[in-house]
Amino acid sequence: MVKNLSVATGKRKTSVARVFLRDGSGAITVNGKPMEQYFAGLETASSVRAPLDVTNNTGKFDVLISVRGGGPSGQIEACRHGIARALTAHDETNRPALRANGYLTRDSRMVERKKYGQAGARRRFQFSTR
Repeated sequence: MVKNLSVATGKRKTSVARVFLRDGSGAITVNGKPMEQYFAGLETASSVRAPLDVTNNTGKFDVLISVRGGGPSGQIEACRHGIARALTAHDETNRPALRANGYLTRDSRMVERKKYGQAGARRRFQFSTR
């Protein structure tokens, strides 16, 4: 049985990523597929590896990610946030480097909800004088 070194949750918009850190050779698996295949054709997908690069842990861990909700960019940032949290849970000395690069900060920007009596979140229906 494979032992998880640490488990963490990363979030962004409506995406939620569960991250499992294991001993290994540096493979990143997202929803059962290699990261390059899951986020195929997205140049921002390389930012998922950023927390590992910053803390010099690139080839030390296998990362297993289960992500759901939202779109590709939200999922990428949720994965990055989860990896940063997992690295901190595994070794507290990683915290200053991750904090300095902003990987531990939860980006709380969400889509504003649509209000009743309006066309959208802020857009009003057209006003008529007559």
